[in-house]
Amino acid sequence: MARTQSERYPEIRQNILKQAARLFADKGYAGTTIIDLAEACESSRGALYHYFGSKEDILFHILDEHVRLLFDQIQAAVQSKTEPLDQCRAVIETMVTINADSQNEQVVLLNELGELSTEQQRDIVAVQRQITETVGDILIRIDSRHRLTTRTKKIYAMMLFGIINYTFAWYDPKGPVGPDEYAAMTSELFVRGLTGD
Repeated sequence: MARTQSERYPEIRQNILKQAARLFADKGYAGTTIIDLAEACESSRGALYHYFGSKEDILFHILDEHVRLLFDQIQAAVQSKTEPLDQCRAVIETMVTINADSQNEQVVLLNELGELSTEQQRDIVAVQRQITETVGDILIRIDSRHRLTTRTKKIYAMMLFGIINYTFAWYDPKGPVGPDEYAAMTSELFVRGLTGD
């Protein structure tokens, strides 16, 4: 007979992923044990295995769910606006907001992707490529100076990601500049460079 799920299953599962992301960001994936995870979740090893098959499975779900959230929210931001400039600003705001709320997940994505199997990495990288393609296409549409081409749009998209994705190293979302203001500053800096306005 199949084991029934607790009503709190989604909440407990999400807590495991959050605690694991924190530990993996602080101690590294290799430096974190299942016992560490169980203690952080105030649980047992056996209970963790009810939700995930292995430590690698936990890592995969942290990264997979993080990049899919980014992709889905970026698509929603693009679809919420009609003008390319507004789309660009909405995408930047979305990425800054998600990263401010998910700094541990971003650290883990940047540092621990190589710990996954080749197939798992391929799935995550495919979503990352879709994000890069979407953002690159928007940048081409706002580039009044015609600097971007199909050859260079990925480079410009990655420049933008560099401004946003590495904020975990120095940026405090609770500091004097909040995520909304940081997103506006990033938009102004990057958009002006492409539009000349």
